[in-house]
Amino acid sequence: MVIVGRPNVGKSTLMNHVLGVHLAATTPKPQTTRNRILGIHTDGDHQIVFVDTPGIHLDARKALNRRLNKTAIGTLAEGDVIVFMVEAGRWTDEDEQVLHHLEAESAPVVLLVNKVDRIKEKAALLPYLQSVSARHDFAEIIPLSVFRERDIRRFLDVVKKYIPARPFEFDEDEMTDRSMRFVSAELIREQLMQALEKELPYALAVEVEEYQEGPNGVSIAAVVYVEREGQKRIVIGRKGEMMKKVGSEARRRIGGILGVPVHLKLWVKVKAGWSDDARLLERFTLDRE
Repeated sequence: MVIVGRPNVGKSTLMNHVLGVHLAATTPKPQTTRNRILGIHTDGDHQIVFVDTPGIHLDARKALNRRLNKTAIGTLAEGDVIVFMVEAGRWTDEDEQVLHHLEAESAPVVLLVNKVDRIKEKAALLPYLQSVSARHDFAEIIPLSVFRERDIRRFLDVVKKYIPARPFEFDEDEMTDRSMRFVSAELIREQLMQALEKELPYALAVEVEEYQEGPNGVSIAAVVYVEREGQKRIVIGRKGEMMKKVGSEARRRIGGILGVPVHLKLWVKVKAGWSDDARLLERFTLDRE
C-alpha cells in the first residue's frame, strides 16, 4: 500500500500511528520525509505493508527536490492500493499534481481526508467531500484524524478489503525494511528540523558513521552536514546547547524503538552545495541503505 500526497498532509504520522511506534520522521515542516520507507503492520491473519513516500511538490529547483519527487512518483506502481492523502478543506495545485500522476495507475485509489478535527464548522465538510469526490473515481473516501485511534481502526478495516490474499512477505515481528542505522539518522534529522527555524532544516543531512550494539546498549556516532559556516554555528548553538537538546531527544526516540540505552555522539561539518549535488545526495542515505 503506497501512501502519497503533497508535503505535510500527515503521511508519515499516519504510518507511525498504524504501527504504534515513532518510526518515520515527522515535523510540521514540509519535506521532512526524504526517503521511501516501509512500515509493516501485522494483525492476526492480515499483514499490510505501507510504503511512506516524500511529498510530491511543485518546487523542483534543486537536485534534492527533484530526487524527492522522483522517489515518490516512482513508487506508485508498487502498491496493490494507493492511499492519496489530502487536508480537509483544502485542495492545492500540488494536490492536483499528485492526482495527475495517479491517473495512469491501475490500482484502486483510496482518498484519505486528514485533519478533519481542525474543521470548526462540521457542516462545511460535506460540500468539500462532494467536491473532491468529483475529481476522480476513488475506490473509497475516508475522512479522519490520524491522531484518533478509532479513525485509524476504521481506516484499516476499509483498506483490508483491497489487499490481495498472499503469504506474508515479512516475519510477524518486523516493523520496517530499513536498518536501525537508517532510522537513527532519520530521527536525528527530525529533531534538528524540530529545533531549528526557517530555511535551515532543508540544508541539513545526517550520516551515521558508526552504529555498534553492545552489552550496555547501542553506541551511535553521526555527522550533521550543513552547507555554510553560518549554518554550522546555528546548529551547534551557544555553548553547544542546541546539539545537547537535539541529542537528548534523538536518544529518547531511538531508545524508544530499541528498548535499550543509546549513547549518541554528534558532530557538525560543512559540505557546500550538497543539496544540489547528485553524488552527495546518494551518499547521505537518500533512498539507499
